[in-house]
Order: sequence, then C-alpha cells, then structure tokens
Amino acid sequence: MKELEIKNVYKHYPIGNKEKFTALTDINVSFEKGELVSIVGESGSGKSTLMNLIGGLDSQFEGDIIVDGMNLRGQPDKVLDKYRKNKVGFVFQSFNLIPHLSILDNVTIALTLSGVSDKIKQEKATKILTKLGLGTQLKKKPDQLSGGQKQRVAIARALINDPDIILADEPTGALDSGTTLQILDIMKQIADEGKLVIMVTHSEKVASISSRVVEISDGKIVRDEVNNTYKKGKVEKEDKTERAGEKQNFPLWSAIRLAFHNMWASKTKNFLMAFGVAISIVALIIMLSFGSGLDNYIAGVSNSFTNPNIVTITKKTTDALTSLLPITRFEKDEKEQIIPDLNNALQDAGYEPFLTEDDLIPGYCGISLGGLKASFIVPGFEEEKPAELTCLYSTPPYYNEDNLVEGEMAVNEEIQEGTPIEIMLTPGAYASFRTMTGSSEAVGKTIKLTISIQGLTSPIEVEAIVTGIVDSSVIQKMVVAYIDYDVLEYYAALHGVEEFPVTAYYIDTDVKYAKVLNDYITKGDQDKYSGSVESSLTGMFSEMSSTVSVALTIISCISLIVSAIMILVVLYISVSERTKEIGVLKSIGARRKDIRSIFTSESLLVGILSGIVGIALSMIVYGIFVITLKSLLGFAPLSLKWWYFFLAMGVSVVISMLSGLYPSAKAARLDPVESLRRE
Repeated sequence: MKELEIKNVYKHYPIGNKEKFTALTDINVSFEKGELVSIVGESGSGKSTLMNLIGGLDSQFEGDIIVDGMNLRGQPDKVLDKYRKNKVGFVFQSFNLIPHLSILDNVTIALTLSGVSDKIKQEKATKILTKLGLGTQLKKKPDQLSGGQKQRVAIARALINDPDIILADEPTGALDSGTTLQILDIMKQIADEGKLVIMVTHSEKVASISSRVVEISDGKIVRDEVNNTYKKGKVEKEDKTERAGEKQNFPLWSAIRLAFHNMWASKTKNFLMAFGVAISIVALIIMLSFGSGLDNYIAGVSNSFTNPNIVTITKKTTDALTSLLPITRFEKDEKEQIIPDLNNALQDAGYEPFLTEDDLIPGYCGISLGGLKASFIVPGFEEEKPAELTCLYSTPPYYNEDNLVEGEMAVNEEIQEGTPIEIMLTPGAYASFRTMTGSSEAVGKTIKLTISIQGLTSPIEVEAIVTGIVDSSVIQKMVVAYIDYDVLEYYAALHGVEEFPVTAYYIDTDVKYAKVLNDYITKGDQDKYSGSVESSLTGMFSEMSSTVSVALTIISCISLIVSAIMILVVLYISVSERTKEIGVLKSIGARRKDIRSIFTSESLLVGILSGIVGIALSMIVYGIFVITLKSLLGFAPLSLKWWYFFLAMGVSVVISMLSGLYPSAKAARLDPVESLRRE
C-alpha cells in the first residue's frame, strides 16, 4: 500500500524584489511501506528540501504531500508537531545529539515530550539501544562515543516512537567504510520490518544497497528506478497499539527536569548569573530591614517618652519651628472648640461622644501669648552671658521617673512668690549649665530664671532649683526646661495676664478612645491641631525615614531591573547557542509551547536559585551590619522580618520569569529547517 504520495509539488523561496527561486518543480512520486529508498543528486539539487517537506518541517509548498491520507500542505503547526512526533523519525548526518544529556535521555527525549512515564520510556529506549548494540552505553554522554555509536543513538531516537517513516539525511556521511556498512545494515533491517526508510545521500554505495533510487537534478526528478537485486526480508505485521507519543502532553515537571539538565550543563554561567541577581536580592532585603528597623527605633524611642492613653493637643501652625516647639496659644474661642471637635472624631469612629471640659487637662508648652523669651543665669556667674532657652515647657503628664537621667521629678506643691520653684533641664540645657559654670553638678543647684511674657512691660524673674535632668527623647539636645503648669499659671495671673493654654491633654484609661483621638490629631486631614513635640518630631523623622527607605528601595529595584536585563541577555544568548538543539526538539515533535515551557522553566530555576543564594547572603550581610552598627552606634536600626524572605523569593522568581518571556518566545518561533542548518 502507498504510505506516501507526492503530487505536483513545487517549492519556491523568495529572494527579494518579488523574485523567487524554485527549489522543486512538479515532483510526482509515491512510496510504500517496507521500501529502502535513496534520494540522490548533486548539492543544491533539492533533495534536502524534499526531505524537509516530507518530514513536516516545512509546510509552505504547492501541490500535495499525502501521508496516510493526510495532506501536509498548509497544516497548522500543532498538526505538524503531532505528525513529526508520531509518524516520522529523523536521522541526521551530524547526529544532532544533545551533548549534555546521556545516551538514554537523548533517546527518550521524544517520549519525555509526550509525558510518558519514566518506567515505560526507559524500558522502551533500553530495548532499542540494546538491539542496536548500545545496551552497556546508556549512561554515557555523546562525546564519549564513536561516530558509529552516535549514529546508532540517532537511529534509536528516530525509532523510539515507532514511526511509519524514517528520514535519514546522509546517515553515513560522517562515518568510515566499516561503520557505514553497519549503519546501512541497520537501515535495511528497519525497512524490512515494514517501515518506509528514505535516505538522502551522495554515496553510490548507499544507493546500491537500496531497494529504489530516486535522482533529483535542478529540482526535478530525472530518474526513478527499482533495484532488482535488492533482497527484501520478511515484513513483520506491525503492532498498531497506542503509540507512546500519542498523548501530546509535556508535563511541567518534565520541562523543569529537562531545564535542570540544560542549566547543569552550563552550571558556572548560570550560577554567576544567579549570584548577580542574588546581590540585588540582598540589597532589597537589607534596605527593607533598614527601613523597618529605623521606623521601629524611632517608634520605640517615641513610645518611651509618650503615653498611649494621653492625647496631646496643640495648635497647628505652618511655621517650621513652632510646629516642632508649639508656643502658639489657643484663643478663647479656639479652646472652647476643642471639646466638640474631639467628640465629633469619636462619633465618626463609631463611639458615643462623652468628652466634657473637665476631661481636658490644660497645660502650657510655654507661657507666651504669641512669642516666648526665657533664659537663665547661675548665681555667681552673672558676668556670663545668660543661657537662652529654646522653650520653657510645662512638664507633660506622661513624663515620670523613667524619663530621668538623674535627680528627681520637679514637684511644686506650694507656690509662693519669692520661694524658689523646682525645674528640670534637658541634656541640652544641662550642657549650657556646664558651659557657664564649668561644673557637671547641676542637680540641687539654684538658677535665676527670666521669663518674658507678651503683654508685660518687664519680664518675670524667679529662682529655680534644678531637681533633675530629664531625657526628653528626640529634643534632648535642645536647650529646654520643664516646670509645672501651675507655676506658670500662678505667675501669669499674679501679673494680671489672662492665659490660654498652648497645649491641652486628654487622658483616658481606655486606650481605644485615646488611639482614635491621637489618629485624629496626628493623622487626620483636619487643619486645626497637632500633637506633642515628641510626636511631631517622631512624625518628621518617621517621614524622613520613610523617604530614605523608599529611596533605598528604589535603588535596590533599579539593581533588580539591571539584573532582569542581565538574565534576558544571558537567556537570549543561550537561545542563540542552542539553536540547533531547538531544531532537533522540533524535528521530534516538540510544539512551540513545549519549547517555551523548557526555557520558561529555566527562568524559573534561575529565579529560585537566585532567591536561595540571595536569602543566604542577606542573612550573612545582615549579621555583619548588626555587629558593626552595634559596635559603632550602640544599636542597630535593622529589623529582618520573616516575610522579607518570601517577598525576596517572589521578586526573584517574577523578574526571572519576566526576563525569560522574550527569549522563550524567540526560541519557540525558530524555524526548524533554519535551526537544523545552524552550525
């Protein structure tokens, strides 16, 4: 019966300027199962072109090529892929074995593309290789074999899916005479078993042992004769059970395993690529840790000098200094509006409003009516220039003994004119004291405090006893002093000045209400109120920290982009280097999606390897940073969170996969004919 019919086939190649070269002209020929056919002709005569058409590597032709009732002309890629996988086996002159795969894996590759189980494909391949005399060579690589052995492996690969047609392109062209006879004998056995074997050759020796010779010259068949001396062996009845390759299913796991073999073959290059990406991953993790650690440090310092149950309310101002050091008073009507505004905030949060004026503790961050002047001088050092205070504060209700560096909290139980008051200094004010006196002992010492109040013709002068040095967190370097609000109120009233507070405090035992109001004061979109000086400075430093963190993260992202470009370039070069390998895969039935799966899997593995190396390196670098910063600063503003590792792994995989999209698409689009010609 006719296995292959070629009717009126023409093949043209465009050569520019709307001209074309005709490679094949009106080819009409048919072949039957069991034939051993030699197609002969000079180089450029068109015999390889005809083999490519028969093999389904090229479907753009005129006429008809009918195989087992199916016309190959104009068939979609997926149909031709299945055809090459199940109906045709290729044997190439240069063997075209994949160098980094074992002999067994080279033969089973077609079954791997079909999703055949390891057990079945290994049994099938072992049986064929043993039959071809290679049963003891299964684990060797192609470069460990002789030319004849390589060609036998190529034949085994062509036979593994039990095809009906074997196409051999100069199967003995790279072999010596002795090996040539062995390969030709194998080809004859294959034909005698009932398969159609077509060999393209220049060799008269090959043609002489064939059952039929077809000669092509200038794209035309000029001779078609049968070898009457050919002795055909007994044709065995072909087993038409399901072929191993009928499934057309290439599992992801098989793609990943094949990709791993490919990567291992170039392990040095791939590890260096992964290491380059890992450096970017390290930068990302360290930058995130630094940003988180800095935020935690600032929040920790702030929390140690504030109380979450206390809401601090100051008047919002656009002036940079007074926004940090609030000294702008609330007018009477503004003070009366605080309670309704806070109640509205509670109501918006779903709580019943309940605040009354009694709930608010009025206090001064200073006693000015729009401007503050305060200074102190130490008795006995009147000739020295007075130490100007940045601000005179009333002691916030959230300050306690935990905030003291030394000494005691200032307590003014009885206030009388002419009686010294108790005062506390910040480390900044304490430094001014030391500069003036040359002494480091300030606690228990008396200073003369001069307070200027707008509305008074002369400043208030009082004696004050320093009871303690208070660590006021982020403003500890500023020249600030703390006294009781009652003292300020007493002296203001004594001199006939009606005072409205610069700061008011709300205290609640239920932190949820305080949190709502603190969020309203510090984070809301209202334009009336600000929080405490600590919260203002903390907010400013947190914002700066966030800005720095974002900037550092952007820098690390830029390095990730550079890494992505590096992966793209390396994979693109890999496609170019493996063009012939891709052509071989397509010749044995690999679909475009299969090729994409292989290269996409390589991208995935690069991403996973980069992530693992990056995480390991980041832990080492993190430890070095922590030890170094603690030795230099006494603390390390870094916080490594467990989810950073998952993020880093995700980022690594994503950028690797994205980088591999174009190379994998390029590999999938490669023309199999052109790929197989690549040297």
